Amino acid sequence: MVNQLTGEGLSVFRGERLVLRGVSLSVAAGGALVLRGDNGTGKSTLLRTLAGLAPLAGGQIFWNGVPAMADFPSHAARIAWLGHLDAVKPALSVAEHVTDQTALTDMGLERFAALPARFLSAGQKRRLALARVAASLRPLWLLDEPTTGLDATSIGRFTALCARHRAAGGMIITSTHVALELPGAEVLAL
Repeated sequence: MVNQLTGEGLSVFRGERLVLRGVSLSVAAGGALVLRGDNGTGKSTLLRTLAGLAPLAGGQIFWNGVPAMADFPSHAARIAWLGHLDAVKPALSVAEHVTDQTALTDMGLERFAALPARFLSAGQKRRLALARVAASLRPLWLLDEPTTGLDATSIGRFTALCARHRAAGGMIITSTHVALELPGAEVLAL
């Protein structure tokens, strides 16, 4: 079976404000969806909702045609999440965060494997968080502004990582304010 995430008529409140109303989307294996819009239009809220971290006010999320939130542990197990914060523990080494050497190499972090994360720059911490996403082997990547703090070389490494994930049948939904090289990606303007 080809994996597919679908959202139908999604409406979401953030606090007292209805941020999203009647949003529909679909991403199949190998696909990518880029969320675009001004600050405050609901990109992060939509990602959090798809991850099951924010409640729906209306609509439904499906995984392969089955309501995704009916079995939340199974839904959570198929998602690799990257929010605005990198979730890097300063005292742990780079290798303790990500034991997969290939993921570290893909993001250009292999030479820092023994280094405590507190010594990494902001961009290196973001690359470490992206390496952790890649090492998770989860089919669905939900990425909130993943290129924040990355230089041009690191963005190139990231887009290559995305291409490999999609070629292996993975899916990506990402928000961004910059152009990303994700060939064939759909764009959802919020």
